[in-house]
Amino acid sequence: MKYLGICMLSFLYLFMMSLLMFVLGFYYLMNEMIYFVEWEVVTLNSSSIVMTFLFDYMSLMFMGFVLFISSLVIMYSGDYMKGDYNMNRFIFLILLFVLSMMLLIISPNMISILLGWDGLGLVSYCLVIYYQNISSCNAGMLTALSNRIGDVALLMVIAWMMNFGSWNYVYYLDCFKNSVEMQLITFLIVLAAMTKSAQIPFSSWLPAAMAAPTPVSALVHSSTLVTAGVYLLIRFGVAFGESLNMLLLIISVLTMFMAGLGANYELDLSKIIALSTLSQLGLMMSILSMGFYQLAFFHLLMHALFSALLFMCAGVIIHFMNDSQDIRFMGNLSTQMPFTSSCLMVSNLSLCGMPFLAGFYSKDLILEITSMCYLNIFIYFMFYFSTGLTVSYSIRLFYYTLYGDMNLMVFYYMNEDNLNMLTSMSLLLIMVIFGGSVMSWILFPSPININLPLLYKVMVIVISMIGGFMGYELSKIKLGGDLIFFNLINLVYFISMMWYMPYISTYGLSRAPLYLGYSVCKVFDFGWNEYFGSHGLFTWMIYMSKINQIWQFNNLKVYLMFYIMWFVLLIMFI
Repeated sequence: MKYLGICMLSFLYLFMMSLLMFVLGFYYLMNEMIYFVEWEVVTLNSSSIVMTFLFDYMSLMFMGFVLFISSLVIMYSGDYMKGDYNMNRFIFLILLFVLSMMLLIISPNMISILLGWDGLGLVSYCLVIYYQNISSCNAGMLTALSNRIGDVALLMVIAWMMNFGSWNYVYYLDCFKNSVEMQLITFLIVLAAMTKSAQIPFSSWLPAAMAAPTPVSALVHSSTLVTAGVYLLIRFGVAFGESLNMLLLIISVLTMFMAGLGANYELDLSKIIALSTLSQLGLMMSILSMGFYQLAFFHLLMHALFSALLFMCAGVIIHFMNDSQDIRFMGNLSTQMPFTSSCLMVSNLSLCGMPFLAGFYSKDLILEITSMCYLNIFIYFMFYFSTGLTVSYSIRLFYYTLYGDMNLMVFYYMNEDNLNMLTSMSLLLIMVIFGGSVMSWILFPSPININLPLLYKVMVIVISMIGGFMGYELSKIKLGGDLIFFNLINLVYFISMMWYMPYISTYGLSRAPLYLGYSVCKVFDFGWNEYFGSHGLFTWMIYMSKINQIWQFNNLKVYLMFYIMWFVLLIMFI
């Protein structure tokens, strides 16, 4: 009961804080207010250390969303992690994670951003290895080491900003916009954001981090850790050059395409949702690289809602399936767990951009604005093709899990009587249904008028319908069927393994140094160097000690021989 007390106390505190942040964010937006708060930590011999905090509508609203989802995740964890011996540790880790995120969001200073950024990486490592086994350890190391690249990039930014005389980047974005120093700094910021938001070629850690408990995935991989990179780019976006924007656009569009394609071949429930998150991150970064920062921020908030609900529904399903995550063993869950199935379907449709759900207001606006931009045909095609892939894997997931025959070998008793889990999912469900329209009126008070030809207007609907049909066809694949995929097994394996990125990130980096170490060991330690070096010296000393031992045996013949030898030498030299 004491664990439930800690969960409820944390939930109430974070929930009340989130409501306060929502109200403040709305007030700041309506009155166009920005506050800088400076806290002088210490002053020594006229040198002062000052912490600066930036409060505007963007930071307050983002904090409101993060605190809201974190409070529901903690409430959800009260039931999900009920039998865990280390429940206290789990709750404290989540609270530390939220604290690091808050520090990152309200910091206009590179030093305090690094503190929050590193705090996110460290606590996420502790959460990924929470279930202490070898696969969790490997996933945690991959997560931590991938994020270290971004930490190093931020450290280089801090060193380079010494040229400006201060680490408060907000003051320099406009005046040094075209300088060489700012171009280098923005490139390093993009590199850091790509590692944190798992863009190509750093994508492999995001599905691997699914080794963490599901409530962690709902928090880390929907609203906080992976969106930290996007949030940093939104803050720095005004200083990006044209070439950097083009590089970011190409990488993010390829990430969106790769994740959507991989999710259509994935069979692990949590990894499908992780790849959907990766696809949406690519969408956010691509629209951000075109200069629509407010639109990227809007989609970031909407994605946090429906992605967190997706992970929560997946957690309930995995919980009642005796920890089985393979979607081929599921089926007909809509009759066994109707409320969870309804939540999963609503969040899935929101992900697809179903009209009047949260995802529709941001995704449809993004796609229509891309139709108005001067884009090359490759980027334009990738945008719409990736949208079709999103609908495809969503419909495939629906048919595999909620529809069709029960594919379980053993029938499990499933009852939805976990009050905390259902309550947290209900609150998120309300936000997914109504949050999009409310936030669109708040962030865009004047309607955006987009005039497009009829063909461009209906293209989104047509692409979605084609993607849905493809997902339906893919869902018909059963175990043991005579598949055309078997003739293209290498291609399918290439697609489903995220273009071999997990291998490149692990074996690709470690194979060459390990092989070099093996070769050096073979040549030096087991080769001629050993024979003429330490081993040869050792053998020679053993041989000499054996000869020495012969003299030490106190043999009368040896003494007589030595006496004669010394006597002859004495006579010869005298």
